[in-house]
Amino acid sequence: MAELVTGEAVALDIRVARLASRGCALLLDLFVQFSILNAALYVTAMTSIVADEAWTVGLSLLVTVLVIVGYPCLLETLTRGRTLGKMAVGLRTVADDGGPVRFRQTLVRALAGFLEFWTLYGAPAMITSLCSSRGKRLGDLFAGTIVIQERVPSSSFFGPVAVMPPQLAGWGRSLELSMLSDDLAMTARSYLTRFWELLPEVRDSLGQRIAAQVFEVVSPPPPPGVRPEILLSAVLAERRRREEWRLAERRARRMRHAGHHPGWQGFAEPAAAPAMAMAGAPVAAHAHPPGPAAPPPFSAPGPGQPRFVPPSDYGAGPYRGHLTPTPQPAPQPTPQPGPYAAPQPGPHAGPQPGPHAGPQAGPQTGSYAAPQSGSYAGPPSGPHAAPYVGPPPS
Repeated sequence: MAELVTGEAVALDIRVARLASRGCALLLDLFVQFSILNAALYVTAMTSIVADEAWTVGLSLLVTVLVIVGYPCLLETLTRGRTLGKMAVGLRTVADDGGPVRFRQTLVRALAGFLEFWTLYGAPAMITSLCSSRGKRLGDLFAGTIVIQERVPSSSFFGPVAVMPPQLAGWGRSLELSMLSDDLAMTARSYLTRFWELLPEVRDSLGQRIAAQVFEVVSPPPPPGVRPEILLSAVLAERRRREEWRLAERRARRMRHAGHHPGWQGFAEPAAAPAMAMAGAPVAAHAHPPGPAAPPPFSAPGPGQPRFVPPSDYGAGPYRGHLTPTPQPAPQPTPQPGPYAAPQPGPHAGPQPGPHAGPQAGPQTGSYAAPQSGSYAGPPSGPHAAPYVGPPPS
């Protein structure tokens, strides 16, 4: 990783292409150039049949210059810093300020490349690249360019690094972060990124040491009983939120001055939220139950890196319930009715017929009185008459 300062004085962390990747791209470009050069020289050699030999020599010299110098110069200008070899490996040539390369810069790189690769067999380029902290060869030093990696491993984007815990949002908005340097913030971010790669004892001691350095320059002091990685995550998330708001305000002022949007009033200050939140629907404010803040989802170890099992218990503290899952009782099975179970009456169901009941009458009208023990209910007098309930016969 290297730091690149853009023309707007914004520092960016970039992946600089090193000797191995640049060597692979160079070999592919040399293979393409040799193929084009052999085909072009074969065509120009056939002109000696119908033209003077001087024409053949002149055309051969012109074709050689076009292939050796024109191939990288033309491709890097048209594709904004990429040749066929760089496209295959995932590299791009940019200016030292991060902008696209211009024709003048690509021409200087191509002329220096003829001296480095075709005349001295790449020895100056290899020595200069090994001695440069950014992997630059002579052509990059002369032209003011740098070669970066466009395709980075997917392990770099496993998840958010700095997340604001909901219970610390109010404390985070009151932080004074003007004395927090970029180097110290980068140290805290690297610690959170490699959190699960460290041994538990190293993880705790290193987190306490970095948190002590951070809170020497940050005020007010943190709430008691919160682990250091949770506090560092809250500080970095708040710092990122303020930087995003500051950049948004600067962009709004530029838009107002340019006159593109006369009614533009700028961006409202965003509420305390995760600095790098996962994609999905926003979480409602009432969705967070009261209690201690949950630990942030730190980035997982990358492929080929040491992997340690996360601790099952953080020890005594308010986060024990969040990191040590509480066993849930097993659900009780609900009894299912058998295949011949009698149907259950509804809340407004009428009387059910007995096992020896006769044919039922049509829709009944009137009221129904349940027979008392020892009483006799006479049969209905008609299909639509109310049931007769009276005294038993004497």
